[in-house]
Amino acid sequence: MKNVPAGYLHPSAAYTIKRAQIKRYQYLDKVPEAGDVVYGRVVALGHHRYLENCHGRIHSLLDGSRAVFVYGNRYAPDHYEGAVPDSPSATVDLLARSGVVGVVRQRNSVLQHPTRIRVLGYVSDASGRMLNTRDYPLITPRGHVKKTHRSKMILVIGTSMNSGKSITAAACCWALAAMGHTVRASKITGTASLKDILRMNDSGASVVNDFTHLGHPSTYLLDETELLHIFNRIDLKYANSPKNYWVVELADGILQRETEMLLASRDVQSRIYRLVFSASDALGCVGGLTVLRERFGLEPDAISGVCSSSPLARQELERFTSIPVFNNMECDLKQISELVL
Repeated sequence: MKNVPAGYLHPSAAYTIKRAQIKRYQYLDKVPEAGDVVYGRVVALGHHRYLENCHGRIHSLLDGSRAVFVYGNRYAPDHYEGAVPDSPSATVDLLARSGVVGVVRQRNSVLQHPTRIRVLGYVSDASGRMLNTRDYPLITPRGHVKKTHRSKMILVIGTSMNSGKSITAAACCWALAAMGHTVRASKITGTASLKDILRMNDSGASVVNDFTHLGHPSTYLLDETELLHIFNRIDLKYANSPKNYWVVELADGILQRETEMLLASRDVQSRIYRLVFSASDALGCVGGLTVLRERFGLEPDAISGVCSSSPLARQELERFTSIPVFNNMECDLKQISELVL
C-alpha cells in the first residue's frame, strides 16, 4: 500500500469524497463496482482532454496527469455508452470529464477514441478502508413520509441529450427567482457533471444538487427502486415548503431507460406542477409530444429547448400544437412567469 502523492486532481465524480479521506492506494485483483475510487494516470489522450474538479474548475489533462477516478456507467448518444468492467483491468477509458471511468461499449463515430487511464490502485482512507462514493451520501432527510403540501415541482425533460434541457431549467430558475420566489433545483439522472446544476445556481436557485450528492457517479443501469430512492430522498430533503419551487431536470431523452422509468412512476407524476418539454427541432418535438401522450399520459405545459430559439422552428410547431413555446436563450420574464406560476 502506497501513499497517494500530493498534486493529484480530485474530479467531480468523487463529489462525496473529501480530500482528507484520500490517503493510500494499492493494486488489487478485484472486480470493480460502480462508485469505487481509484488512483491512476493518463497514458493516452483521446476525446477528453479536460477534467472537471469537485468545485467545477476545469483542468487540462496531459500525458501522465494523475488523478483519482470513479468507476461508473455512462449513457450518452452524442458521446459514449460505457460500463464498469466485469473483470479487473489495468487500463480503462475516461467516459466523462468528471472523472468517471469504465469500458466504452459504443461510441458516436464523430468522436475520437477515449482517453485511456492506467489504474495504479484502489484508494483507501487512513484506516485502510477502500473508498466508494456511494458509502458517503451527503443528503440525509429527517423523515420518510412526505407532507401533503410540498414545493411546486417544475419538471424539465427533452427529446434527447443536448436538446436544451439544462438551459431551459436555468431559465425557469431565473424567472422564478426574479419574481422573488425561493427556488431549489436538482438533476435526478445522468452522468456526473457540475456544469448543469451550477448554471441553475447562477440563475437564482438557492440550493442545487444531483445524484452525485447521494454518491452515484451516474444513474445509467440503476434499477427503478434506486432511481426512485434518489428522487424521493432529494424531494424529502429540499422540497418540503409549499411556498417554494423545485426545478427538476431528467437527463437525456424520454426514450432513455431511466427517464422512461421515472416518467412512468406515480411518485414522479404525482409531483408534477408544471411540465416543460425541450426539443432540438420541430419534428422531434412533435414526435416527442406523441410519445409523452401515448406512453405516459402526459401533456407539457410549455415547450422550449434548442428549437425555441429558431423562429422558423416555432412556426413549424404552430402547425401541430397549441402548447406555448418560450425561447430559453432570450428569456421573456412575463411569458415564462405565465407558464410556470
